[in-house]
Amino acid sequence: MVSSTTTSEKPKASNAGKQESGMRSKGRGRPKTVPCVVDEMNIDEQATTNLKKQKRKGSENNGESANSRKMPKRAKACSDFQEKSVRISESTVDVKSEHMVDEEISAIRLTSGVDDPRPNRRLTDFIFHDVNGSPKPVEMLEVGDIFITGVILSLDESSEKKEKGVRCEWFGRIEEWAISGYEEGSPVIWVSTNIADYDCVKAASSYKKYYDLFYDKARACVEVNKKLSKSAGTNLDISLDELLAGVARSMSGTKSVVGGMSAKDFIVSHGEFIYNQLIGLEETSSKSSQVLADVPVLLALRDECRRRGEFRIPEKVSSGGSLKIKDGDALDQSSRSSCAIEEDEDQKLARLLQEEEHWKSMKQKNKRQTSSSSKFYIKINEDEIANDYPLPAYYKTTHEETDEYLVCDTDVTICDPDDLPRSMLHNWALYNADSRLISLELLPMRSCDENDVTIFGSGIMTDDDGSGYCFDDSVQSSSGVLGMHDADGIPIYLSAIKEWVIEYGAAMVSISIRTDMAWYRLGKPSKRYAPWYAPVLKTAKLAIGIIALLKEQSRVSRLSFSDVIKRVADFGKEHPAYISSNPAVVERYVVVHGQIILQQFAEYPIKTIKNCAFVSGLANKMEERHHTKLVMKKKKEVLKSEANLNPRASMRPVVSKRKAMQATTTRLINRIWGDYYSNYAPEDLKEGNECEVKEEEDIDEQEENEEDEVDENVLLEDQTSKPHSASKVIKSKSSQKEISWDGEPVGKTCSGKSLYGKAIVRGDVIDLGASVTVELEDLEPEDMPTIYFVEYMFETSDGKKMVHGMVMERGSRTVLGNTANERELFLTNECMEFELGDIKQTVAVDIRVLPWGHQHRKDNAVADRLDKQRAEERKQNGLPMEYYCKSFYWPEKGSFFTLPKCIGNGDGACYSCKIKEAEQEGEIYTLNSSKTGFKYRGIEYSVNDFVYLSPSHFTTNVEHGTFKSGRNVGLKSYVVCQMLDIEIPKAFSKLTPESTLVKVRRFFKPEDISSEKAYTSDIREVYYSEQVLTVPVGKIEGKCEIRKKHDLPLVDNPAIFDHIFYCEHLYDPIKGSIKQLPANAKIRFAVGKVAPDAASRKKKGKSIQGENDGDVNVTDKQEIPLDRLATLDIFAGCGGLSEGLQKSGATITKWAIEYEEPAGEAFNLNHPDVKMFVDNCNVILRAIMEKFGDADDCISTPEASELATKLGKDKFENLPMPGEVDFINGGPPCQGFSGMNRFNQSTWSKVQCEMILAFLSFADYYRPRYFLLENVRNFVSFNKGRTFRLTLASLLEMGYQVRFGVLDAGSYGVSQSRKRAFIWAASPEETLPDWPEPMHVFAGPELKISLSRKVQYAAVQSTAGGAPFRAITVRDTIGDLPQVGNGASKTELEYNTEAVSWFQKQIRGNMMVLSDHISKEMNELNLIRCQRIPKRPGADWRDLPEEKVKLSTGQLVDLIPWCLPNTADRHNQWKGLFGRLDWEGNFPTSVTDPQPMGKVGMCFHPDQDRILTVRECARSQGFPDLYKFSGNIHNKHRQIGNAVPPPLAYALGRKLKEALEKNSRQNR
Repeated sequence: MVSSTTTSEKPKASNAGKQESGMRSKGRGRPKTVPCVVDEMNIDEQATTNLKKQKRKGSENNGESANSRKMPKRAKACSDFQEKSVRISESTVDVKSEHMVDEEISAIRLTSGVDDPRPNRRLTDFIFHDVNGSPKPVEMLEVGDIFITGVILSLDESSEKKEKGVRCEWFGRIEEWAISGYEEGSPVIWVSTNIADYDCVKAASSYKKYYDLFYDKARACVEVNKKLSKSAGTNLDISLDELLAGVARSMSGTKSVVGGMSAKDFIVSHGEFIYNQLIGLEETSSKSSQVLADVPVLLALRDECRRRGEFRIPEKVSSGGSLKIKDGDALDQSSRSSCAIEEDEDQKLARLLQEEEHWKSMKQKNKRQTSSSSKFYIKINEDEIANDYPLPAYYKTTHEETDEYLVCDTDVTICDPDDLPRSMLHNWALYNADSRLISLELLPMRSCDENDVTIFGSGIMTDDDGSGYCFDDSVQSSSGVLGMHDADGIPIYLSAIKEWVIEYGAAMVSISIRTDMAWYRLGKPSKRYAPWYAPVLKTAKLAIGIIALLKEQSRVSRLSFSDVIKRVADFGKEHPAYISSNPAVVERYVVVHGQIILQQFAEYPIKTIKNCAFVSGLANKMEERHHTKLVMKKKKEVLKSEANLNPRASMRPVVSKRKAMQATTTRLINRIWGDYYSNYAPEDLKEGNECEVKEEEDIDEQEENEEDEVDENVLLEDQTSKPHSASKVIKSKSSQKEISWDGEPVGKTCSGKSLYGKAIVRGDVIDLGASVTVELEDLEPEDMPTIYFVEYMFETSDGKKMVHGMVMERGSRTVLGNTANERELFLTNECMEFELGDIKQTVAVDIRVLPWGHQHRKDNAVADRLDKQRAEERKQNGLPMEYYCKSFYWPEKGSFFTLPKCIGNGDGACYSCKIKEAEQEGEIYTLNSSKTGFKYRGIEYSVNDFVYLSPSHFTTNVEHGTFKSGRNVGLKSYVVCQMLDIEIPKAFSKLTPESTLVKVRRFFKPEDISSEKAYTSDIREVYYSEQVLTVPVGKIEGKCEIRKKHDLPLVDNPAIFDHIFYCEHLYDPIKGSIKQLPANAKIRFAVGKVAPDAASRKKKGKSIQGENDGDVNVTDKQEIPLDRLATLDIFAGCGGLSEGLQKSGATITKWAIEYEEPAGEAFNLNHPDVKMFVDNCNVILRAIMEKFGDADDCISTPEASELATKLGKDKFENLPMPGEVDFINGGPPCQGFSGMNRFNQSTWSKVQCEMILAFLSFADYYRPRYFLLENVRNFVSFNKGRTFRLTLASLLEMGYQVRFGVLDAGSYGVSQSRKRAFIWAASPEETLPDWPEPMHVFAGPELKISLSRKVQYAAVQSTAGGAPFRAITVRDTIGDLPQVGNGASKTELEYNTEAVSWFQKQIRGNMMVLSDHISKEMNELNLIRCQRIPKRPGADWRDLPEEKVKLSTGQLVDLIPWCLPNTADRHNQWKGLFGRLDWEGNFPTSVTDPQPMGKVGMCFHPDQDRILTVRECARSQGFPDLYKFSGNIHNKHRQIGNAVPPPLAYALGRKLKEALEKNSRQNR
């Protein structure tokens, strides 16, 4: 569509068919506009007068007399404009030095620019306004005259420094606008007056809210055009979803879009605008004839916009509203009048105002924008509504009810309520804490800060089938599939209901309630509760009826509250909203039930109705009745409460084991966390009440499937103070008086400078290893001086006495932030040289090396207590603070290490300098003397080596799937090649990786041939070829090996970490044929063992090697016999973490603790030798500390103590003693702390119930050699990172080395995106494990954690750009499993077929019988829907036809769940619900309850009409087929959804094993 512009061609713009002309200025296309008779710069005032006359004449031609349009009086209007109507912001140029003129002509004369055929200038700091000075959108020129106030600059940006801008006010009017920049890919907005054309560069700050929307619409036009551009090679037959997804990704950074509505919704809502602009663009092209007008996807975009009916722009009205230009023709001045009559001014005004209002409302979508009535909730008086309800009654049931907490997923911490799972509730009832039946309308429809009403509920939970209530139905009838008593679901009792909503559309109305665990759409109430529900439905219908009444009015504002009441009283008895014919009765009912009505109005999108007189009148009436005002919550978030307080929990029969219990802790953990929350009062913590995930924030499992579309990968915001720059030598300001060496030189540096061991500075003795502060020239008054550790002292050849010091960072400037001890310093790898005379003072710093082990824990605690007492005494006496240091902080590695042993010895070698030199040396590119090899990024390469090349060198950009399960489609792994020769350029000044070329032979992978070949082949197989090519050294990604197949290392699980391939065949890419490898093939096969992971190839990620990691020998090495670490697995679940760690050979799990019985049983089925404690970990810890005589160090509740004494004899005897546990791992369920301040109880009292305190207390008590914490990925960010930082602070206080990071399981051999946060801890005597190298291609950005000093740390590099192996697909994972149907329940089946893919062979092992290939049963309606979902990638509910289906009961129901299209705009189109997987894609994040209307609704098999089976979900997590699960199907899904994928755990275990091997080598 848009051809590249040559020197003779003009760039195109779109304004209902306008063409650009003229020159291009720095890539900003310039439109051709109204011809001007003004001759260049020879403009006089007479010409100005003539132009004004021409402007008025043009108005007369348009049917508007010159006198009918107000012209601004410049002198007076200027004053009014500045003082009243518009606030003129400061210009982008210096206001004091810019010119101020009254006439536009004068401004044009004073600024240089292109003036052929018309003047072209830039416009900045501008405001578009009407004749009264009120700011208006530029599109309002369709309705009235729009003028300009702003600074005019030369069109040539390079002249900006030479020429000052010229401010001109009230000039114009604007005759037209245009959009250009289509070819450059960045929108440029032009406006034209009768004198000149202006490139709109920057709006005034007070005008941005008007300009941003228009600019975003222009950007959408440019991005859509770019997507459809022929030059980009795009297929014009792409679907609307593909177009929207591609454009949405490119617009994800748009401020107005990110602020509220999704980019996709924004594009669709302006689809007709985009269509008209691009058609206008096409009309100006002489090379194309209405091509875009017939593009199906563009037509679909326009039609979708019209269908939604949001901002419909009549086709015949140009978006500029004025001009139509044919290529090379003169302007059609009559087009303005012909267009203007298509839409009267009132319609235009209404349309533009509606568009502006909708934009503002969508920007507030996530905040649930409300009118004034929604800032406060006016509480209903229970006494006043009592007459509308039956006499008091109490809830009774004979059903065995299950605690909601046991049914719903409790691993999710804080999330948006919209992302909670959704179910239906049948045969339900609501009641208060006394079990008295209670009306739902007593509860605010939105959460309130001061709400004092608590309502619980019970009912039968089923999957949501999407049905709703009909207006004409009675309370006892429903259009739902399941009847009141025949609902086949789970009887449950709910935790406290937090909010409820009414949704309606067509003839349907539905009410949903929300707890902290889930949303429940209400089906039929129980017969006993029905009278309490009838008034709520009645009031909902009344609100809808009043809204419908107001919509019919031409002037809503004319109807007062009393007018509406009278109209409602006139409703006939057959009307759904009929109350009474008596206005007094109607008014009484409306006022006493006003909460429901007000909330419905507050959620209504049309502002005129939302803020009408009826609403304000109703609010006033309710206040007059002394209804209580409660403050509405500003934030939407869910904090999972720690106990279900439903009174059913104390009744029988119930099924509930969940009970809140304060965490059992050691005194150390209690002190660290307790002191923090004592020092920071709740009001100080309020700023941290929301998760700081960029973008995002918060993230639960649903968001984990969506976050890659936007840049939300920064997981922890920087909260540390700004450090000074420590990267230069400090210039001395002191004299040399009173500065001298104490003693003779003790040695020399490598450069021959004399070293000294002691110095005297103004009477202070400076020793090696001392700590000092220095005089800094650039130190801010509020900054604390930096402390330096004296590494060595020397004298230069010119006699300067110098100190080389390492920076010691205060804890508050590290990732620990305000959780750090104010007296603790951390040594860093930054250093500085300064003169002795610059030393300001010495600082007392104790370099601590504490004895390690559980046996020293009490002695260390005593010493620590005495140290704190001494520090407090010094503080009270006004003495200087004494510091201590025991750790080395390396933020770029996300780690704290034990202090190096070789510091402060004064030998002239700096530990920090050695680190930097090693890093710099690794980046140096060198060629060996024989020209047969080179060193690149620390790795040595030689001719005949096998190397990885970046796939970007071989492929063009391939778009991946736009739906979530197809995100990996199109991603390529590294290309394996053999290096044949090195070509060195003959003439070069400096040898670089880009200038040096290598000749390589390409080896093809199965996926290079076909997807079918990839599926049936070993993932390690490559094919020899005769294809030889030359590439720069810079394209090399690392080394690998090719061996004969029988030399491959044994692999017994799907996780692979050896860079080894095998070759047996030759592939001809031209013929597409595969042949046996000929005998003369020139392959030098590798033999022997490969070095583990990244040791033999390029290191991935940001400095992922540990501080004490040495070089790994790449040659063959002997296996080092290791004793596996005796492991305690806490919060063990079904054992995914233990499974992977044990397979790695590093650990052996001997003890495990799990609270849920089915999960504990599953763990024991797979690990029968493990001593499993199915109990509360708080009770177990109390019992352990009592058993071994440490009860005085244990803080627990009396309940925990009592239960500990009641442990069975076997359990008590099997409790591990200190010294037996080498390793503790687990994933404590963290309920999150960011919502603590909304509780009446203290923040600390809530924190004490968190299981992470108990988890850390286990580590404190046992002091194992190693410790591993696993949690959801936003563990590092929720609650402003306080939980994460307190966890680090606790481990460091114990004396551990610590490493933290976030990994994605998809990069380690499973077909699923599952991001998890990990914290490693190692004792000071051990090697801290590194992160495993990601081996598989997987889409997604690097998960960076933003730390102190603006350092962003990523544990590993993203593999979206390449990795050794391809992504594992859905077909690889489950393609061999036998076909089963909906509700399949046979627990054991025959495989029937052989395993096909490499993954299937690994996951099957030697299993002959398939277990747990069972599927959740869908009800009849959902099964029909599943059958109608197309069997193609990415299909979901949006592909269902709009029709009704007849069920076996004879009932006619909607095929599309009515609630989805009616609420789609508020829920990102509900994309993925009822979704079908793609064979070539990946699984969404595994959840605990797969269901089509769940938070991860893409759960349908690619080819079969059913939900994924338990075994398929297990395979998606990497569980081998031999792994067993326990309980019913819900229990099994829960066990899988909560587990750590075993391949990821195996990857972590391999790195742990490497650390153990290194320790063993060092100790021998």
